[in-house]
Amino acid sequence: MSRINTNVASLVGQRVLGGNNASLNNSLQRLSTGLRINRGKDDPAGLIASENLRSDLRGLNAAIGNAERADQVVNIAEGGLQEISGLLTELQGLLTTTASTAGLSDEEKKANQLQIDSILQTIDRISSSTSFQGFKLLNGNFDYQVSGVDSGVSNYTVNAAKLTAGGTLDVDVLVTQSAQQGQLYMSFGGGSIDLNGSGRQFTIEVSGALGSRELQFSSGTSLADIESAINTYSDVTGVTASASSSGITLLSNEFGKAQFVSVKVVDAADVTGSGVGLYKFENNDANSVNSTINSTFAAATNGIRDAGQNVQGTINGLVATSTGKTLRVNSDFLDVELTLDTGSAQALATVDAFSITGGGADFQLAGAVDIAGKVSLGIRDVTTRKLGAASGAGFLSDLGSGRSNNVVDGDMTSAQKIVDSAIEQISGMRGRLGAFQRNVVGATIRSLNIAVENTSAAESVIRDTDFATETASLTRNQILVSASTNILAIANSQPQAVLQLLG
Repeated sequence: MSRINTNVASLVGQRVLGGNNASLNNSLQRLSTGLRINRGKDDPAGLIASENLRSDLRGLNAAIGNAERADQVVNIAEGGLQEISGLLTELQGLLTTTASTAGLSDEEKKANQLQIDSILQTIDRISSSTSFQGFKLLNGNFDYQVSGVDSGVSNYTVNAAKLTAGGTLDVDVLVTQSAQQGQLYMSFGGGSIDLNGSGRQFTIEVSGALGSRELQFSSGTSLADIESAINTYSDVTGVTASASSSGITLLSNEFGKAQFVSVKVVDAADVTGSGVGLYKFENNDANSVNSTINSTFAAATNGIRDAGQNVQGTINGLVATSTGKTLRVNSDFLDVELTLDTGSAQALATVDAFSITGGGADFQLAGAVDIAGKVSLGIRDVTTRKLGAASGAGFLSDLGSGRSNNVVDGDMTSAQKIVDSAIEQISGMRGRLGAFQRNVVGATIRSLNIAVENTSAAESVIRDTDFATETASLTRNQILVSASTNILAIANSQPQAVLQLLG
């Protein structure tokens, strides 16, 4: 059939040529941009997936930057703490030197006090000057704000807490086991020792967590004198005595499993009296002596010992680790340590400890901005008016001139306790910051880098051009365009054959 108004072959050629040109242009675009997906029409599902992966990738890279910034912040804070640690060590040496009063003139004491004043001033200066981009790091800016502290909480430290925006976190304690001291009761059946005229000395060895002392008492020695003699060495043994009408109660100075009271009778010396001997206290009542004798004095040659007990409980539903009257939990949402007073530590009840209302240094260490990806860290105030506070002895600032614990005429024993406590606090902060850098920041950066690699690989598989495949497609499309162009030319020339029919 020969028609000239409708050239079907030309139409087919034009359609095929248009398709081949489109494929050729697509290959050229992919090779020139390096991307397999340039527009939504290239791969709608692939575009959605790759855009999500690109968003994740941007967040991961930002989180790496945050982690590196966090490491820099902590480095500066730890540097300041390191200097303070060195100053406290020097302060400890000055205290020990000044405590040796023999051969030490008043002028030397005053000179040492001047050095101590200088050290205290330097610690305060470091606290107020250690900063990162204008933010003070060691003056309490990044400490946690706490309100509603219960009277049963004698001391507390909030190391870390995750708070929702504008929210608060209540810290509640449930005491499940009471804290106890080591305790024994020595019964003498009266207000003094009766050795039945033996002429010997009643000899005992009293031991505690700090050490032991051997003591001798003659017949007729009053219980008040025995109490006084034992308490003379309380700082050495860690044991305190309290006399009653017919016996002596021995208590460890502190609470906890590591504390104990031990009495070893070296020479019973025929002590006589009704019910004389060593008794323990009731397991469920630390104020009541067990009526059953534990050992006579004569049988206690190897010693009778009673250990204390740590408080046990939960904080916000988490089982706490404990030492004495102190409880601590450390989770990704809350790291807090608190010490209860004696009444609260011995009552099996709930203590509404306090509420954390804000504060802390927050670092976003994950690509997703939510509470799970946030890490919070508390950096306490390390000025001299905040460091120390050992067993109510006072603060580091109390070592200054004219204060109660100065080295010229103050209480040197309390001064050393304060410095020991300050050293422990600074060392604990340095250890905590170091653990944060090593185990949180370091591990986070490594983990995020791996995530960046894998996310980039996944995004590349979906979106990037495979040049080997695309160059082969380009060659194929070029050939097809050339072929379809030639065929179209032939199809367009076909109607001219009709002229031959017109003669």
